[in-house]
Amino acid sequence: MKAFLDKHFLLNSDAAVRLYENAAEGLPIFDFHCHLNPQEVWENNSYKSITEVWLGGDHYKWRTMRMHGIGERFITGNASDWEKFAAWAETVPHLIGNPLYHWAHMELKMYFGIEKRLSPETAREIFDECNEKLQKPEFKPRAFIERSNVKFIGTTDDPVSTLEYHQLLKNDQTFKAIIAPTFRPDGALFIERPTFKDWIEKLSEVSGIKVDTLDSFLQALKQRVDYFHEHGGRASDHDIQKMEYVQTTRDEIEPIFAKRLNGSELTEEELILYRAFLLTELGKMYAEKQWVMQLHMGAMRNNNTKMKNLIGPDTGFDSIGENNFAEGISRFLDALDQQDALPRTVLFNLNQKDNQVLAGMMGNFYEEGIPGKIQFGSGWWFLDHIDGMERQMKDLANVGLLSHFIGMLTDSRSFLSYARHDYFRRILCNILGEWVERGLAPDDFEFLEQMVRNIGYHNAEKYFLER
Repeated sequence: MKAFLDKHFLLNSDAAVRLYENAAEGLPIFDFHCHLNPQEVWENNSYKSITEVWLGGDHYKWRTMRMHGIGERFITGNASDWEKFAAWAETVPHLIGNPLYHWAHMELKMYFGIEKRLSPETAREIFDECNEKLQKPEFKPRAFIERSNVKFIGTTDDPVSTLEYHQLLKNDQTFKAIIAPTFRPDGALFIERPTFKDWIEKLSEVSGIKVDTLDSFLQALKQRVDYFHEHGGRASDHDIQKMEYVQTTRDEIEPIFAKRLNGSELTEEELILYRAFLLTELGKMYAEKQWVMQLHMGAMRNNNTKMKNLIGPDTGFDSIGENNFAEGISRFLDALDQQDALPRTVLFNLNQKDNQVLAGMMGNFYEEGIPGKIQFGSGWWFLDHIDGMERQMKDLANVGLLSHFIGMLTDSRSFLSYARHDYFRRILCNILGEWVERGLAPDDFEFLEQMVRNIGYHNAEKYFLER
């Protein structure tokens, strides 16, 4: 029987251990998609408590606490930091089988040297020990990044952002990691939201282009793409809840845009046409800059209207949708490809039923000299557990080339979440090790170890940065 979280955690064969120790352990991290706040990195303040760095903004944890029956006051409410931590500690023993159980203890061990299991009995001791350490310089945001050996961080940024803190960090010679903005134009695509007109006013202000027509709107977005590129941006990211793609023209979209700009509601058909048109126009802009386009597909968001109204959107009440993406994605990528304007594209799904659809879609579009131009993204959100990551990589391997896979991302707001990269790498090594042990892959460890290094770091670095 193996001990919990021992040095061979998740490594179930000699081959897996060899791959991990020779190739994965100590690899740098290329975190190409996350939700870290660059201002927090720039200011580099000490945290007042483990609750702030561990529970603040973490809707993964919030969901499980609610499912355990914890009251909202102890999750997003006005309870003290200790009360919130104690409520989390009450929840953790019940998380066995959930990756949060592993991540919580990996983070305590990796960053704080704490190997005790978190429970109501150990909560106070762990809370106090963490808080004492958090006052030391090596427990500030920049130190967490450096200790985790992170080389690149792709944040998620609104096109109307000034990117002030990205620029400050870029100019700071004492900070070595690259923190690059990622263009996330939800405000442009979700035209039906009540905040649309306010967002348009901000876009006009930051771009210097008065947005009052479709043409001026596209000009303003192009100006922001240029601005992001000048500030190190090399990628976009899109929330695609449904992918219904219909080819349309600018003449058809102009009255739709004008109608919404005047405050009128749009029909579902008009929304589909508008989003298809704008995604295509944005894709052309990305291809011109040789950016990576990321499509995170399938979230069914803000299911609990009462809680959305009470504490706001994106607070842990999202779940997995069941829309079909095959035809829409195919038409969208093909429309761009026909215009020689298909950028590098990463396809992420949230429903495992779409795994083979997306893994197979990769082979339909390519470009000479770019291995894996279309990527099947890592298990994400509800799929970044052992089963989800294993299935994603095996489905990718079954119909594609696992060796060109760009690997893991944190998709997190926490500086402690880099433990997830180690989690992913152990799972990868275990898969390859199992194949060696079963005679499904040769024991060519020189090749396999380089494959692990590439998936763990180098493939993503080349994909996002090399041109």
